[in-house]
Amino acid sequence: MLTVWLPFEWIVALRFLREGRLQTLFIISGIAIGVAVIVFMSALLAGLQGNFISRVLSAQSHIQLLLPQQITRPLRGAATGSAAQIEGAIVQPPLQQTKSIDQWQALVEQTRRMPEVKVVSPVTSGPALVLRGSATRAVTVTGIEPESYFRIVDFSDKLLRGSLRLGGADVLVGTELAHDLGVNVGDKLHITTAQGANSVLTIAGVFDLGNRGANQRMTFTTLHTAQNLLDLPGGVTSIEVTVYDIYAAERIAQRIAAASAVQADSWIKNSAQFFSAVSAQTTANTAIRFFVGLSVAFGIASVLVVSVVQRSREIGILRAMGISQGQILRLFLIQGGLLGMAGSVLGCGIGALGLVGWQRLARNADGTPLFPLVFDADLFYLALALATLTGLLAAFAPALRAARLDPVEAIRG
Repeated sequence: MLTVWLPFEWIVALRFLREGRLQTLFIISGIAIGVAVIVFMSALLAGLQGNFISRVLSAQSHIQLLLPQQITRPLRGAATGSAAQIEGAIVQPPLQQTKSIDQWQALVEQTRRMPEVKVVSPVTSGPALVLRGSATRAVTVTGIEPESYFRIVDFSDKLLRGSLRLGGADVLVGTELAHDLGVNVGDKLHITTAQGANSVLTIAGVFDLGNRGANQRMTFTTLHTAQNLLDLPGGVTSIEVTVYDIYAAERIAQRIAAASAVQADSWIKNSAQFFSAVSAQTTANTAIRFFVGLSVAFGIASVLVVSVVQRSREIGILRAMGISQGQILRLFLIQGGLLGMAGSVLGCGIGALGLVGWQRLARNADGTPLFPLVFDADLFYLALALATLTGLLAAFAPALRAARLDPVEAIRG
């Protein structure tokens, strides 16, 4: 009864597909396998890439604004390497001193107003010595505004002990530093700097950044405390920035640098090799999808070409009965679209089951997943649309051939 209201082209297309059940089943299975591979590999590589990026960026900002490097500009002569020989005088690069960014408050407000920017946080950072009894360690004192900085580097899953509440006399230390000094939450640390300042701070928390060197070296305190220790009253040494689109970080950094007298380094620039690896992974993913889609298209096209040859007599009879070339063309396009849609629906289901199985079976030694997989609905919708479109495009050449068949010659065989 469903065929009563269906257009003529749909009735004939469904009939052709039913009559060649085995052929139809094989091509739908082939499309389903291709779509399943695309869905599974895309989700797997996206999860792997997201895991890599989150590991790299979870403990740093996307863009860091710094004072430009201090350089010596000779009045005459040409530089060779890192020094220049000018009439018997050697010009050497100057020492890079810890200085504050000029008018940093205005720069912070200017950067915050950019629509691409998510969070901006000023930071004061410099070297210091930590003393605990007879033990000393060289560390980096990093002064932060906790409200904004903890939105850039999420310490909620990095804090092992203690609290993230920072007062004027509090400090956060890494787990390796705490182990080396034999200290814990509530203990006192004597911190001194090259500027002659010193202070006794209380350990408010112990963190783990996932990097041994950072856990041995990094300490965090309030912005005001670090400014006093480093003799930078009211000053900051860097401005940390996060953006909504992490892949646009370099472009945004260049815009900030062009509009202000600061050096803007993005994570893409600082981690060039890692970014190249991520780009290569994206290219590989695209290539896999392209070639799998191409094989699906050739499969659909080959089946429909065979169908045109097998049904030449029937097509000739239909044309002799007054069926137009346009209707014959639409008939085979409908077949291609239906094959692509049916195969993509089945393939999306197979791909989803494969992802669920991977997530349950691929585990770390402690039982946690290797990395989280995100079931993005857009991926399934895109696979469905692309497979259907591929079916239509693959059917176009056979459909055009069928529409151009001469009725008399087709009937004669």
